[in-house]
Amino acid sequence: MREGLYPNGVYYPTMAYHIYLVDDDRFLLDLYAVKFKNAGHEVSAFGSGEDLLVTLRKEGALVPEAILIDIIMPGMGGFGTLEAIRKEQLAKGSKIIILSNQGQDSDIEKAKQFAVDGYIIKASAIPSEVFAETMRIIEAGKSN
Repeated sequence: MREGLYPNGVYYPTMAYHIYLVDDDRFLLDLYAVKFKNAGHEVSAFGSGEDLLVTLRKEGALVPEAILIDIIMPGMGGFGTLEAIRKEQLAKGSKIIILSNQGQDSDIEKAKQFAVDGYIIKASAIPSEVFAETMRIIEAGKSN
């Protein structure tokens, strides 16, 4: 895959990916969405796990390259959403990344039980780092 070098020295793949963002914090959703869109990727934002599941369950639903999910949300939280995705075998082939402020070992271990592809702690990562880690995870999966 060809890659382009942006002025800040960060490499971005020239291929556009579909990214699903799931978080009840509208400000953060918009912040991350802008970061991915500015790099040429398509983004769908969901304010809840239930909203994501409705989309994934549709006949012929798009399978995004990555789904970033917050853990703590009203209604169905991130782990409930992950459980449904795994049980119903939704989003096959998508890289699933937890994007949460919950960084306790117990949360990280629980995420591993759902075979997530990455775990990013929001408070420890600026949006460009979230973007870079998401791209790294997607690209690592493409080379396998």
